[in-house]
Amino acid sequence: MTREYLKKAQLTSKSDASDVHETVQAILADIEAGGDAKAKEYAAKFDKYDGNIILTAEEIEAAAAQVPEKLKADIRFAHDNVRRFAEAQKSTLSDVEVEIVPGFIAGQKAIPVDTAGCYVPGGRYSHIASAIMTVTTAKVAGCKHIVATSPPRPGVGVAPAIIYAAHICGADTIMALGGVQGVAAMSFGLFGLPKANILVGPGNQFVAEAKRILFGRVGIDMIAGPTDSLILADKTADAHIVATDLVSQAEHGYNSPVWLVTNDRDLAENVMSLVPGLIDDLPETNRENATAAWRDYAEVIICEDREDMAACSDEYAPEHLTVQADELDWWKNRLTCYGSLFVGEETTVSYGDKATGTNHVLPTSGAASYTGGLSVHKYMKIVTWQQATREGSRGVAEATARISRLEGMEGHARAADVRLAKYFPGENFDLSADG
Repeated sequence: MTREYLKKAQLTSKSDASDVHETVQAILADIEAGGDAKAKEYAAKFDKYDGNIILTAEEIEAAAAQVPEKLKADIRFAHDNVRRFAEAQKSTLSDVEVEIVPGFIAGQKAIPVDTAGCYVPGGRYSHIASAIMTVTTAKVAGCKHIVATSPPRPGVGVAPAIIYAAHICGADTIMALGGVQGVAAMSFGLFGLPKANILVGPGNQFVAEAKRILFGRVGIDMIAGPTDSLILADKTADAHIVATDLVSQAEHGYNSPVWLVTNDRDLAENVMSLVPGLIDDLPETNRENATAAWRDYAEVIICEDREDMAACSDEYAPEHLTVQADELDWWKNRLTCYGSLFVGEETTVSYGDKATGTNHVLPTSGAASYTGGLSVHKYMKIVTWQQATREGSRGVAEATARISRLEGMEGHARAADVRLAKYFPGENFDLSADG
């Protein structure tokens, strides 16, 4: 099938891959060696902040007092939705035990990690929703200690609404520390905190690189790139709503790709004519982001039919995928690669980003082809166990001994041999590799 690009991206997420690895590596090493004092130095250098790193109960209370009651109600509404969805997710995990052979039982157990480190962006935008998404899911999972950290602003500190959100969602500790230094403090257990077992939450390229470097020493939710969104739309779609949704996601950042995939040329051309005006109508900072994202990273693709549209979408594996088309159930059943799916005009990525309950920490840059987003499951370790009677271990021991010898692993074989000799004295077992 032939696809036509009415608009082709000039750049991709890899085009702007500036080399931050060495910078981040050096900062992490410096903080690990220098501890709390060095982390404070970087806070002063990058955040222009010299206040408390660990917020006191009084500071949290004072921040909450600055948040308007209507916004508090909205935060509680979003928190309740995220909590209920996370609880539903957790209910899909259950401990299991099965008798593999008579007398030999194997099992599965879901155990939450002890400490979760939640990074909440707070630079250009105050990501209140990120505090809700990351802290709430960790709380529902049952983590013993939840740390939330967010960049303080000079002379202000962490945005009061972020502090309020993190607090009501269940954070045990809230830190005023941004960037690599914030990630390092959670990972290395600075300021008297327990070391994080997992780091979660979005951040800029320095935060993403810090998580990448630390992965292995700690778990991470995912390696994230710029946020991206794709809309599948046919002739039944409202061009103004499609254009508005594209612009709403382009404002995330100058390198945030947005894609329209359609089989209707009139719709595509109409959307393309509407987008510039919608961008021009945004506030200045948002306008700058959306202008660059639309100019350099956006694409408009015309496909032959809906099957090709679906195939195109699966190839892109977008973080956010919206369907505004006829026969929604067909699309829902057909599509396979996306971080989160928004079905029909009545919902939008903005809803999922803020308040519907599904998590907005999602795979980017095509990672949705192999993984999903942040969920309560990310904080859970699925471990296994086994227990047997002596009789139940007989067949397993025989098989283990013979397989081990065939592999050349004599030590493994003898661990089975000694049990057979102890439990069944006087019996002859053929335990040679050629059996």
